Amino acid sequence: MKPYVIGYIVIVAVAVIAVVVAARLGRRAGRRSLQQRLTALANRLGAEPPDEGGMEPVLSHLEKLTGEAAEAVSEASSDAIRLRRALDTLPQGVIVCDENGEVGFRNARAGALMNNRHGAALAAQAVTELLENAWHKGSDERTLDLYGPPRQTLTIGTRLIDDGRRPLGVIAIIEDVSERRRLEEIRRDFVANVSHELKTPIGALGLLAETLTVEPDPVIAQRLASRIHTEAFRVSRIIDDLLDLSRIESEETPPREPTSVNLVMAEAVERVRAAAEQRRITIEMDEPDPPIHVIGDRRQLVSAMHSLLENAVTFSPEDGVVRVAGSQVDGDVKLSVADKGVGIPARDLERIFERFYRVDLGRSRETGGTGLGLSIVRHVATNHHGRVEVDSREGEGSTFTLVLPRPPEYSA
Repeated sequence: MKPYVIGYIVIVAVAVIAVVVAARLGRRAGRRSLQQRLTALANRLGAEPPDEGGMEPVLSHLEKLTGEAAEAVSEASSDAIRLRRALDTLPQGVIVCDENGEVGFRNARAGALMNNRHGAALAAQAVTELLENAWHKGSDERTLDLYGPPRQTLTIGTRLIDDGRRPLGVIAIIEDVSERRRLEEIRRDFVANVSHELKTPIGALGLLAETLTVEPDPVIAQRLASRIHTEAFRVSRIIDDLLDLSRIESEETPPREPTSVNLVMAEAVERVRAAAEQRRITIEMDEPDPPIHVIGDRRQLVSAMHSLLENAVTFSPEDGVVRVAGSQVDGDVKLSVADKGVGIPARDLERIFERFYRVDLGRSRETGGTGLGLSIVRHVATNHHGRVEVDSREGEGSTFTLVLPRPPEYSA
């Protein structure tokens, strides 16, 4: 509550007591003293002073002042509640200390950030230090990395509050920039990776072509030409995948039409069959019976399933088996691709859907992968209001499941 409101109430309360006492005693001097005090109070508050003429006008004026005090208290309470609710909606944490250094307010976000069980002590210590520094320096800031789990990055800024004459307190603003930091890292990695991915085959193409122009042996020349073809195909695949990813990212709301899950599975398997036969991989398909449908873009769904199947074939041992299945579980349609290949280490599971991220860089170079397939799968799932689930253990294989919502009109 504002100080002037508290003072206002106290003065009015004293005046009420004085009126009662004066009325009981019936003393003229008491009434005169009360008249003078009310006049002084009215002047301080910018109100009209009471008229002389006995106790009745004084009581009427006192009643008026009491009403104004109650109205001021109500407005102050409404303002305080409104301000607290507004600060609670902020995505940043806000902590305000008074002139004595005591915490007078902490919004809901600040409470959530400071009560993080993994980083509460470090965050609280940093905020305390920065608040103290702000008293002496006027402001201070710091970036705090909390390694979790989950990993968090907080920026904490403090500033002195004053009215131009004296300090009134300090304020701390706490912001969770973990997602922003992660996106910046992904963007930097993408620029570096796409430059490297294109530079490597293009550099190889130039070197092979230069060697081919001076190579007299037709057998070696044929081998060099074959390498040139391989590198050119690799560049073409990278560009095609980049174009597909760009198209899928831009189609946040793809064409919505009934699409047969059975046909999506069959088309994706057919597209990867040649690569599977080359490595003697058997593809076992378990189609849903009766057939089921989803609402979405058939082209995007086939692209996502093809990427999952291509990865399964690539990272499975020769003469292995890849299983693709479709089913309906609790109103969701699940399309899964399972293999018994090399699997994925637990440390890499959070990053495998990033563009150009590879678990085994050497093996990816050998197999010619672009590192964009799982990123395409993730965006297709997002565009269809679904998700991708992965269950993998290093050395035991992986199961990727594309989960899509099934429209009510097609539910069993």
